[in-house]
Amino acid sequence: MNPAFRLITALLLAATAGTALAQAWPAKPVRFVVPYPPGGSNDVLTRITAQAMAPGLGQQILIDNRSGAGGMIGADHVAKSAPDGYSIVNVQASFTANAALRPKMAYDPMADFAYIGMMARGPLLAVVHPSLPVKNIRDLIALAKAKPGQINYGSTGTGGHNHMATELFKRMAGINIVHVPYKGVAPALTDLMGGHTQMVMTSLPSAMGQVQAGRLKALAVGSEKRSSFMPEMPTIAESGVPGYMAEFWWGLAAPAKTPAAVLDRLAAELTKALQSPDLKQKFAGEGSEPSVMSREQFTKFVGNEITRWRKVAQETGIKPE
Repeated sequence: MNPAFRLITALLLAATAGTALAQAWPAKPVRFVVPYPPGGSNDVLTRITAQAMAPGLGQQILIDNRSGAGGMIGADHVAKSAPDGYSIVNVQASFTANAALRPKMAYDPMADFAYIGMMARGPLLAVVHPSLPVKNIRDLIALAKAKPGQINYGSTGTGGHNHMATELFKRMAGINIVHVPYKGVAPALTDLMGGHTQMVMTSLPSAMGQVQAGRLKALAVGSEKRSSFMPEMPTIAESGVPGYMAEFWWGLAAPAKTPAAVLDRLAAELTKALQSPDLKQKFAGEGSEPSVMSREQFTKFVGNEITRWRKVAQETGIKPE
């Protein structure tokens, strides 16, 4: 047989096999692993997305909460699952923060996953205690420079995304504020409202009720552009820290070596789901907006985020707990 003909035949057979696999999959319910407890934004956004994707896949999508170790237990579980398209994991900003802080992990964040696409983005909101004599980020920076080491900020824990984001702000603004870690956003905000700390960077849903009640004061959002949920609220970048950007984001990944045809099908159904007006409305309740990225774009995005936060960790001396 002519070598060129043999090659063309092999390519056609491979393409046919890939198409057949995509048509046959899924033959049973698909499992979306959320590496955090039920009720938080990671869980809620993944459930909303799963509900919107299920009709297109023609199968039920089950949510499997596997929390622990800052999201690493659930991620490791999926990294080591069969690459058959039936085990998918929710990845988020803390996923890249973990990778940035830990040179040695149970999984390789780039080699052990095949990235499907982003689900949503949401801004970080810088909030302070109402008694703090500041009206905006410029005032906060001026106060911190006048009183170095006297302003405390809370976080959800050492190495968490809002800890990394606040350390980036601290370095770019050239100020000395003191980190106070907590075991979650609820105790961090409780102590902030009690006046035990002066600042926290958190999600919109976590803080907006307290801001509206006057128990917290919002200064700025950390996203690149102003949030559509708070268009009057300036960004940190336009408030005296040019180039600053930190936000929450959420996406989906599968084990490495999952067939390309299955990944393409998942990506297509995810993209379709993100167009749903019902999904957009439900996402808004979590202070986030749908964000469509191709598989290639999302893979590059995750790699860039790991590189960016690794540099922040190195420059600020953040160490994992």
